[in-house]
Parts: sequence; C-alpha cells; structure tokens
Amino acid sequence: MPASPSTARAINDRLALRLLQQEGPLTAARLKQLTGLSRPTVADLVERLAAAGLIEVTGESGEQRRGPNARLYGIVADRAYLAALDVRTEGVSVLVSDLVGRVLAEASVPIGDDTGTGPAVEQAVTLVERAAKEAGTDLLHTVGIGAPGLIDPASGELRDSTGLPAWHRRLVAALQERFPKARVSVENETNLAALAEQRDGAARDRDTFALLWLGLGIGAAVVLDGTLRRGASGGAGEIGFLPVPGTSGLPSATDCAGGFHSLAGAAAVVGLAAEHGLTAHAADLEREAAALVREAVRLADGECPGAAGGEDGRPSGVTGPAPGPAAGRFLDALADRVALGAAAVVSVLDPGCVVLAGELGRAGGDALAARVRDRLARMSPLATEVRPSALGGGAVLRGALLTARDRAQDELFAPQER
Repeated sequence: MPASPSTARAINDRLALRLLQQEGPLTAARLKQLTGLSRPTVADLVERLAAAGLIEVTGESGEQRRGPNARLYGIVADRAYLAALDVRTEGVSVLVSDLVGRVLAEASVPIGDDTGTGPAVEQAVTLVERAAKEAGTDLLHTVGIGAPGLIDPASGELRDSTGLPAWHRRLVAALQERFPKARVSVENETNLAALAEQRDGAARDRDTFALLWLGLGIGAAVVLDGTLRRGASGGAGEIGFLPVPGTSGLPSATDCAGGFHSLAGAAAVVGLAAEHGLTAHAADLEREAAALVREAVRLADGECPGAAGGEDGRPSGVTGPAPGPAAGRFLDALADRVALGAAAVVSVLDPGCVVLAGELGRAGGDALAARVRDRLARMSPLATEVRPSALGGGAVLRGALLTARDRAQDELFAPQER
C-alpha cells in the first residue's frame, strides 16, 4: 500500500534533516543527489522546513556560483539548547551545546564526600545554570545525565544503590524543578560511553561489541546488532561483581569487593604498580592509576628520557625505579587481570570486539590492548579484537550529549500537522 502524500512528506523531511545533521549545510542540488528525490520535491521540503523554523540559509557554496542554486541550508542550531552531565561520586562535569551538538560551554565542580545531600545537589544545579548562562540561554530543551549505578528500566530513574551518594538520586528531580520545560533523563555512565565509542570512537565500524570500563570502578556495556542491551533490571554489565580468581573472597549483593573490581579497579591497579616498583601522586585514585599505566607503557616501549613530562620524561608525580622490564611485567600482570573479566564477557556474548575504555583503558592504549588480546586468544576459541578507547574518560559526556541531541531532534523533527 503506497504511503499517503502527508506520510511521504514526513518521511522526506526526516531524511533531509538527518542528512543535514550528518553532513552539515547542503545545497538543494546536493540534497537531491543524496536523497534521490526530484527537484520539485526537494524544493517543497526545503520551503516547508524553513517555514517551520528548522532550517535556514547559512551561506553559499563556492566562489563561482551565486543565486538560489548555490544557497547552503543548515539546521537552525539555536532552535534548542542541550546539556550533558557526567556525574561521578566525587563531582560533576557539564557541557551545554546547540541543536547540532556544537559545544558552547563546559564546567565542572568537585563535590566532597562530606558534602551534605542538599548542598551537593545545589552545587550541581548551579553549575548547570552557570554553564547555560555562559552558552547564552536560560532555557534547556533536553538534559542528558550519565551516572554510575543501575537505571530502573520501568521508571528510567537511578536506583538506590549502596555506596553511591544520595545526591545522585536527588539531582534529576532538582534539575527538572529548576528547568521545568526541559526533558531530563539519566543513563548508566558505561552505557553512554559505549554509545559514544560506537558513534565517534573506537567502535565506529562495529554493530556488535562489548565495552569494558576501567576506572575508579569497573563496568561493562554491551551493544548487539546495533542496539544497547540493558538487561531485565537495567544491570547488564555490572561486571565489577563478577567472581574471579585471585581475590580474597566473594562479592556480595551490596559490595563488589572480592569481585572483578578488586582486581582491576583504580585502587587495585595502584597497588599492583607499587608491587612492581612504580608509584605516583595525584589528586585522586583514578588519575593516579592512569598516570602509572601511561608511565609503564612509556617505559615498556623504551621511550627516551625527556620525551615527555619531567626532565627524565616521566609524567609529573610518578616516582620509583621501575625500569623497562619491570614496567613490562606490570603491564603483563594488569593484562592478566583485565583478561579475566573480558574472557567472561567474550565466552557468554561472543561480541567479536572488546573496547578497553575509561581513563585506564585509554592510558594503556595499544600496549595494554595487545596484551589483553593475546591472553584472550589463549583463553577462548572465539576470535576477538581488543581496541583501546578513542575517547577515554570524556566518553560519558559525549554519550550524554549524543543521546540528548537525538532526543531533542526526534521531537523537533517529528512530522507536524499541516
């Protein structure tokens, strides 16, 4: 059954808007080429979208062409403003962008463990307000939040989890109250990192892959056939609770100590590095662990002193003897640990590709990824690529922005009654 004229117009409009989103400003002639539509059809949709305030003339293409056929049409970027938040146990980072995803403002604030719930929420909300003001708006269309913990698949809310600050759960409601017209949603941080790596990072060519987040905590995300899988209770990927050999006990329902977290979390990595003669001093455990992994990679690769960092080429704050062989042994030991968790994911899901993400995954780079890949090849008959993150710790903010932008565009680009 052929589509009705109104349905056909809506399909054509969405197609054109998606192309303008992906490609940037285009001429009507280029839209005709990319869509396969006739010239009159393209002219009609351009007129409709401009009248609806969704697209505008942004310039002309080429110096030799002038007139209507050379006009470049682009999405009206200031039609809506978006905010993305990365909520950690120790603070919040935020960025504000326009509708096409151009970042207009960024800010962050640390929130100490001794900060009360009310003051912590107020600090976070004030940060968002300040960033929005810097971006030139006091109205946000969509707010995307990435946070650790479980997201209830029924309500879309962050579940009460032991070990997470109470202000995390209060933040969504507080932002909704402060920005009553905004669409506010929260997603697990590791899931957002996977979406970002798939769209803009290490998994751009993969429809199926697993992401292993290595940072202060441990997590995993699974994308199968292009779809993020959250699990029945929203807890798919809580790999920090995975029982593994080499720990002092077993994890419990309320504590991942004794699970994979105890082998590959930032605190465990710092301890493992110390065993191999490498120490560092940083503002927090995650940064300390990342500095140690980067230093080990440098030493194991035999970089010359003075290549980076201080006078001897070592990152600022990194001390201890740790010659090349010891650094290599540290990386080998770390790869042994990471491979335990990765092997469990591979044996159950056969994703074909594992991305080592988070600050530690990016710090380890190709050197750590290659070591983990070699160990998986010995442990599993399933062929698996292992790739380092391309986005590192910034993947959560990027994923939150991408989901906010998609949600806003889905609403604003929806077919209008005519």
